[in-house]
Amino acid sequence: MDIVCMLVTILSRSHADRNVYPSAGVLFVHVLEREYFKGEFPPYPKAGDPSNDPITFNTNLKGYPDRPGWLRYIQRTPHSDGVLYGSPTAEHIGKPTVIEITAYNRRTFETARHNLVINIKAAEEFPLPYQAEFYIKNMNVEEMLASEVLGDFLGAVKNVWQPERLNAINITSALDRGGRVPLPINNLKEGVYVMVGADVPFSSCLREVESPHNQLRCSQEMEPVISCDKKFRAQFHIDWCKISLVDINKVVPVYVTRPEPGTGILPEFGEYKPPSESLKSRDYFSDFLVTLAVPSAVALVLFFILGYTMCCRREGVIQLVHHSSIQKSTKELRSMSKNREISWPLSTLPVFNPVSGEVVPPIHPDNYETTSMPLMQTQANLQNQITIPQQRPSGEDLKTERVSGEYF
Repeated sequence: MDIVCMLVTILSRSHADRNVYPSAGVLFVHVLEREYFKGEFPPYPKAGDPSNDPITFNTNLKGYPDRPGWLRYIQRTPHSDGVLYGSPTAEHIGKPTVIEITAYNRRTFETARHNLVINIKAAEEFPLPYQAEFYIKNMNVEEMLASEVLGDFLGAVKNVWQPERLNAINITSALDRGGRVPLPINNLKEGVYVMVGADVPFSSCLREVESPHNQLRCSQEMEPVISCDKKFRAQFHIDWCKISLVDINKVVPVYVTRPEPGTGILPEFGEYKPPSESLKSRDYFSDFLVTLAVPSAVALVLFFILGYTMCCRREGVIQLVHHSSIQKSTKELRSMSKNREISWPLSTLPVFNPVSGEVVPPIHPDNYETTSMPLMQTQANLQNQITIPQQRPSGEDLKTERVSGEYF
C-alpha cells in the first residue's frame, strides 16, 4: 500500500502545474531547482550519490518546439540550477503561457516533466517613462539573475537615481548582443546588460556621461569620469561609455503595418495537369558534334602552331638543340658519377692517341667498386693516362727558368 501511495505521489508531482504571475514590463525570473526534481526520479538500484546526479532541463512552449520569443533559458553545467528569465510584453497580458519543463537525469536516464503556467498581468504603471541600460563587465547573466546580486545592483541604482519606483526591466547577456566569449583566464566574465526603469527623470550623475568631455574620452577609448561610479565599483564594474538613457515620452512611436496572416491553406487551383505526350522530340546529335568538334579543332590548331614554332622557326630549333645538349651533359655527368675510374671525361677524351694514332676507348667495368674512390685522382692513379711527348728544354730555356726561380 505504501509503494502505491509513493508512486501516486511521484506521478502527481511530475504532472502538477505550477502557476506564476509576472507583470508585463518587469523582469521575470524562475529558477529550476535540481533539488525539486530529484524527488521525482525513482530510486536507482546501483550505488552512487543521488544528491550529485547531473540533471539537465529542456523547456518549450506547450505544443511547440521552442520557448516564446521573450523568454530565455540558461544552465551552465548539469550540476547547477537552470533559470528561465525574460521580460513579458503587453500583448501577452491575460493569455496564459504554458511552458513544458522536462528534467533529464544523466546518470539514471530517467525523466520528469511538469508544466509552468505563466499568467501575465498588467503592471501598475507600464511602461516606466525613464529607462536606463547599464553594461556590467564583471558579471555573467546567471550570476546577475541571483536575487541577492540583482537586489544589490538595484539598491546602488536607487541611491544614485533616487526614484519612487524602480524596476528591473530586462537582463541580456553580452553574447546575445554580439560579444565574444572571454578567454578562461583572469576570471574574465561575459558581461551583462541590465535595463532598469524609474518614474523620475535621470539624475545629474547619470547624465554626466553625456558631457562633451566624457564623450571625447569615450571616443578615445578612455574611461569617463563619473562622480557616482564609486557607489558601484565595490561590486559592479560598469562601462559608462555603453550606458543608454531613454525617455520614452520623447520617443516618436513608429507604427509598422503588418499584413494580416492568412489561414495557411493555399487557394484551390484544380487538379494538376501534366504536359501532354505529344511533345516534339529533339535531336541532340548536332549539339554533341558541336560540343566535341569545336574543342578538338582548337586543340589541333594549337598543336600545329606549337609544332611549327618548335621545329620550323629558328628560336624553336635553338631551344631543341639547347635541350638536347643539356640532356647529353646530364647523361654524361651521371655516367661519370657511376664510373669514377674513368681517367678522362667523355667530352675531353681525344678521338685518337696523338703518338700512336690509336683510338682509346673508355673503360666501363660493371663490377668495379667505386664508392671509396676519391673524386679527384692523382696522376699516378689514373688509368689509361695518355702520355704526350714533350720537347727537352734547351740550355737557354733552363737558364731563364733558373733566373726566374731565384727571383721568386
